[in-house]
Amino acid sequence: MDRTYLPVLFLAGFVIVNAVMILGLSHFSVRARPTPEKQAPYESGIPTLGDARERFSVKFYMVAMLFIVFDIETVFMIPWAAYYKQLSCDIPLTIGIACAPAHVSFFGLGEMLVFMAILVVGFVYVWKKGALQWD
Repeated sequence: MDRTYLPVLFLAGFVIVNAVMILGLSHFSVRARPTPEKQAPYESGIPTLGDARERFSVKFYMVAMLFIVFDIETVFMIPWAAYYKQLSCDIPLTIGIACAPAHVSFFGLGEMLVFMAILVVGFVYVWKKGALQWD
């Protein structure tokens, strides 16, 4: 067996033993005393209203999916920002050296502008289709 995986196996074993030990101790050390108050669902100090299994409008799911799509797409800006200097220079950069003005290119900024334009077109399309309306 490769010795590089040995610390990972020790850590996994430690986590599994701890989890089993904590669950076992809590199971054997706590007496169950169920009461109606303890069994009732509770959230944020507000008593429950209605059934928990009521149907939601499709609009709710549409807005949730659109939020996730646009949120994940904007996360792609983080790696772009981290490599912006390298993307905007025609020559490879070394650590601590700035790009010479003669070698600055529009590529780094241009690709993000194209990405943002695609996002804006998608957002305008969704907005015009009325997917963001709650009515």
